[in-house]
Amino acid sequence: MKATPGARTWMAAGVRHELLTRVFPALRHDLASPISVIRMAMLMFKHQVTAKPVDTPAWQEKIALVEDQVGALARGVRSLRDWELAVSDEGISRSALVAQCTALMRAAFELNGIGIHVAEGLASEDGEECFPSGAALRYMCLGVLSHLQDGEPPLSAIRIEPEGRDALRFHATRAEAHPAERGQPADPHRAPRKLAIDAVALQLLAEDLGYLVTLDAGTVRLALARSSNH
Repeated sequence: MKATPGARTWMAAGVRHELLTRVFPALRHDLASPISVIRMAMLMFKHQVTAKPVDTPAWQEKIALVEDQVGALARGVRSLRDWELAVSDEGISRSALVAQCTALMRAAFELNGIGIHVAEGLASEDGEECFPSGAALRYMCLGVLSHLQDGEPPLSAIRIEPEGRDALRFHATRAEAHPAERGQPADPHRAPRKLAIDAVALQLLAEDLGYLVTLDAGTVRLALARSSNH
């Protein structure tokens, strides 16, 4: 039975939920890190409050540290709004999009021995155009990375390159598993096959968000400009 538009919207929401679940450990770490520093600074305050004479420069240093970490924590909390599609944003450049998404995925990739290579053309935002709907583009970029990670044979490296003025091209390099590794338990850092971001899931996400992705033998092209009917 063909899925209704409403059902397809729910399925696309499920894909977005899976992507957010994958990057949540990185988001949680970014929020927890300032809290750990603040807690340590407060312990130092308790130790120094009884010191005589009071070491004023040391207090000023610790206060500046706490203020900096509170700012980082506030920015992290505000950044959670970036995942809400209904919230309007100022857009995002192509290089910033790649930098954000690779940072969120890097730990999981490195744990699996997957190299991430970003072309020099994506090293700087200077003079770059900003594309609207940064939240949607973030889901799309993470969707492509996760799709390549979930494919078979296992991914060994991925290269991200700019294409034209408004697209990204992702190249996957795969290596056959060593005979001794075949039949081993599934990698805990890869999604179960039922939750894998396969070609159908990726296309469903792109259709729902209004972007064009083209898959061709280990290469994925993502257009950053929305189609005219969205």
